[in-house]
Amino acid sequence: MRQFHGKYFVFSRLNKYVAVVFFKSTKSHHNLRRNLMKKILALSSLISVVLLIFISTGVAGPVMERIVSKGHVVIGTTGTQPPLNATSKAGELIGLDVDIAKLIAMNMGVEVKFMTLPFSELLPALIAGRVDLVISSMTITPERNMNVAFIGPYYISGKGILTKSKHLDALQGASGLNQPQFKVAALKNSTSQRFVEKEAPKAEFIPVESYDQAIELLFQDKIDVLIADSPFCALTAFRYPDKGLTAGQDRLTFEPLGIAVTEDALLINWVQNFMVSLNGRGELKRLTEKWLKDGSWTSQLPE
Repeated sequence: MRQFHGKYFVFSRLNKYVAVVFFKSTKSHHNLRRNLMKKILALSSLISVVLLIFISTGVAGPVMERIVSKGHVVIGTTGTQPPLNATSKAGELIGLDVDIAKLIAMNMGVEVKFMTLPFSELLPALIAGRVDLVISSMTITPERNMNVAFIGPYYISGKGILTKSKHLDALQGASGLNQPQFKVAALKNSTSQRFVEKEAPKAEFIPVESYDQAIELLFQDKIDVLIADSPFCALTAFRYPDKGLTAGQDRLTFEPLGIAVTEDALLINWVQNFMVSLNGRGELKRLTEKWLKDGSWTSQLPE
């Protein structure tokens, strides 16, 4: 408090802001000055607390902070969607999704841990904080994007058809899939399910929890058609030529695949920048060709 020309000026520095209050130096204003000083000090303390809270929460979002403090990142995936993700004979996860996840962890300076779940449980696990990221051949859709963020796309896929050769002529007819005699399977809560419901409402829809389950049903003639990602359909037909399986040649839809993450600005920005770098230096292209063009790795899969 300083006196100039019979008036007192109170200077209160509130971080970058300066509050200046002046009043006449009279006895009647003594209580006013004292109360005003208390209010200014209280306001200054309040602003300091708010800034401390902002700084402490602004440095790292909750998910990134959790990853760093634990020393590992938890990746949610099915492990049953080759060539994007699969489980080898040795019980190890392999595929494009898996390689991307490992590189993310390595560049974060943490370990990677995988949590395998049915496809329909992946986003609920992400929202509940059981996993930090979902990398599992997941299509970016407006509906999903209402609840989680997506980084990508890291690969452009599309719906394909996997069936037995005996059904091919009927499927290529005017009605295609949309016939009541067809039993059509797709992953539960997937874009494939929505495709069947929209494009083939007359067909009998059979929801499945995994591609492995669908293949068994196809082998046993309990379903006629599987709608799935086109790379998976082509790979499965290639792996089981003796089972009479065949895959459609054309993609039925446009499916951009992305990495799902909950709201955490720092983590989203970090993963996004990492994927830009991975793509820019040609590493993403190399990994994509390794898993989707070179079939030598299929020997690692169970029979």
